[in-house]
Amino acid sequence: MQSIIFASGCFWCTEAVFQQLKGVQSVVSGYVGGEKPNPTYDQVSMGNTGHAEAIKVEYDSTVISLDVLLSVFFSTHDPTTRNRQGADVGSQYRSAIFYNSDAEKQVIESFIQQLETDKTFDNRIVTEVVPVQQFYPAESYHQSFYEQNKNYPYCQVVIEPKLAKLREKFGAFLR
Repeated sequence: MQSIIFASGCFWCTEAVFQQLKGVQSVVSGYVGGEKPNPTYDQVSMGNTGHAEAIKVEYDSTVISLDVLLSVFFSTHDPTTRNRQGADVGSQYRSAIFYNSDAEKQVIESFIQQLETDKTFDNRIVTEVVPVQQFYPAESYHQSFYEQNKNYPYCQVVIEPKLAKLREKFGAFLR
């Protein structure tokens, strides 16, 4: 098993996307990258703890590669906006990848460089690539939020379009 931490805006969205992928064994929503130990959702939401909403993905690399995970990550959020995803604004919604080793860092940086070379996005990628830091699981009501709240308006308006895009672009990798 391998693990990686992704931050790309609201963790409800990111969690819902990665839970759909074959080879992903678990996805945990939480907080990473800040100074305050054991932050709460209310504290992180205020934007003054330094944490990002994030997900920790555990995956079987013999079933799904880091490159596929990176493709999904970069295809399902806007990595060119600093501290913002849609209506969610603040450093807690930043785009970031927390790597576990120098080899993993190199893969991530090469992947980003290729996206830049290919001019995949109109603007420069601002995703932070930083060493893994203490990850704090979010409160239980945030875990598998989409699965438990599909009719919640936010899920309908924000998450459903991301899942439609995922199905269209990455159908071969879905459960």
